[in-house]
Amino acid sequence: MGVKERLSCLRKLMEEKGIDFYVIPTADFHQSEYVGEYFKARKYMTGFSGSAGTAVISKDWAGMWTDGRYFIQAAKQMEGTTVELMKMREPGVPTIEEYLEEHLPENGVIGFDGRVVSMGEGLGYETIARKKNGGIVYEYDLVDKFWEDRPKLSEEPAFILEEKYAGESVADKLKRIREVMKEEGADIHILTTLDDICWTLNMRGNDIDFFPMVLSYAVITMDEMLLYIDERKLSDEMKVIYAKDGVTIHPYNAIYEDMKHLSIENTALLDASKTNYAIYKNIPEEMKKVDTRNPEILFKAIKNPVEIENIRKAQIKDSIAHVRFMKWLKENVGKMKITEMSASDKLDELRVEQGNFIRPSFEPISAYGEHAALCHYTSSKETDVELKEGNVFLTDTGAGFYEGSTDITRTYVLGEIPNIMKEHFTLVAISNLQLASAKMLKGCNGMNLDILARKPFWDRALNFNHGTGHGMGYLLNIHEGPTNFRWAYRKNDTHQFEPGIVITDEPGIYFEGSHGVRLENELLVKEWKKNEYGEFLCFETITYVPMDLDGIKADMMSEEEKRLLNDYHALVYEKIAPHLNEEEREWLKKYTRAI
Repeated sequence: MGVKERLSCLRKLMEEKGIDFYVIPTADFHQSEYVGEYFKARKYMTGFSGSAGTAVISKDWAGMWTDGRYFIQAAKQMEGTTVELMKMREPGVPTIEEYLEEHLPENGVIGFDGRVVSMGEGLGYETIARKKNGGIVYEYDLVDKFWEDRPKLSEEPAFILEEKYAGESVADKLKRIREVMKEEGADIHILTTLDDICWTLNMRGNDIDFFPMVLSYAVITMDEMLLYIDERKLSDEMKVIYAKDGVTIHPYNAIYEDMKHLSIENTALLDASKTNYAIYKNIPEEMKKVDTRNPEILFKAIKNPVEIENIRKAQIKDSIAHVRFMKWLKENVGKMKITEMSASDKLDELRVEQGNFIRPSFEPISAYGEHAALCHYTSSKETDVELKEGNVFLTDTGAGFYEGSTDITRTYVLGEIPNIMKEHFTLVAISNLQLASAKMLKGCNGMNLDILARKPFWDRALNFNHGTGHGMGYLLNIHEGPTNFRWAYRKNDTHQFEPGIVITDEPGIYFEGSHGVRLENELLVKEWKKNEYGEFLCFETITYVPMDLDGIKADMMSEEEKRLLNDYHALVYEKIAPHLNEEEREWLKKYTRAI
């Protein structure tokens, strides 16, 4: 079936259940940003494969809300499907809630699978339906009724991330979590987010492509942690280890029934944005609930000294691979056939050589020419093109080493390119360097500093339609809250910078049908100075890959901007040259020369 036929099947089921609007988000049962194949119902129903978006289907209309990273991609993939692209945060485009409020009929019903909609979202839909004297139906996964070849839930085994990598024991993590529970007046903590559970248990797995996490739920009490998981994923050794920390194993789906039997004398700590609506509805209504950010979110965002030491090693490894890749690419483009996909494979081959490589840390973006204008383009057999001189090649990829995850973007100049492309490249480099050089009073967040990255663009009436940076997980989610760089407020994503946080710095510029440029480094937040004016923080750049000097127009740069670039390249040479052979060092010297 094509998208039109699938929509027809869904609408028949909606009519049977008395549903006027059916909502299909990009989510699994755990509110994950990236999901396993089983959970890609929104992609199945609309044809749009991007990692973010929500479909809303009525009896005679279908819309797909997504953000600026995916406007071009979504428009192409949904062409001819009858699904309308709703460009989030663009003038005149209503939010999903605004659209439903306007179009839901009197006595109308909003439907969704309550396991893939967050508690906060579900309560919002309740409010909208109530205004129209309508209701909510959340018990049905309607797409599952006709998705005949739906992939199965993952059955991959889990593994322990040793303390020499994690830097903290499960017992110590549980102790810290329980201290927060006490502060919040809670004696039960309901936890459904995979990265928070895996971080707490020093557990990793293979249930989501690229993201080494394990499908599970957890309930933490003051003396026990109930882990809801497919027991076959755990080795006997893991079970013994967890038993020592008071972790008991329960069937994966048993949590829904268990929620119904919680004592109303207890108080539950949960995060409305991270708990699915079905679990929330199964908790006794009379039970007191504390809705606050999961404590694990900030705990895991602030890396401990062992993690930081390991992350530095991972960055060196990946930077070595990138330098060798850059040299190989520059020397061979036009002489041998290199495509987007073969280039991506080559980079991973060079990562494997570094040792302790597990897998890519997210789906690689390997984009030549006009494909580089698609922020989150994924090359495929159908779109894989040959790299040729005369344009740019953008690679946004990451590595998952036992020592940590990386996320590095470079745009490489292939042969001679038009002057305008060099101007765009230089603009992005200036933006990246300006942000990385920031000093700030403790208490600042990413909204305070984002102007440093965007000013060079805004001065020219230009912009890029994505965040400037995101927190980094340690073998967990590559996008990790609660800190980021963005100019617009977004709830729960504006936490202040604190020493130990690792965040990306990735401005870009994109021209549909022509080219795109993005440069991404990772920054470590560090203490800088403390005096009578307060505590000051700074960033340390921990990614060591040249910014392609073939794309730099020095006459566009101020003396300060040139100094920042020269200082960065001196650092790259200092860190990476000792790991290279003589020929590679000479090549690196050329691409890190002072301008």
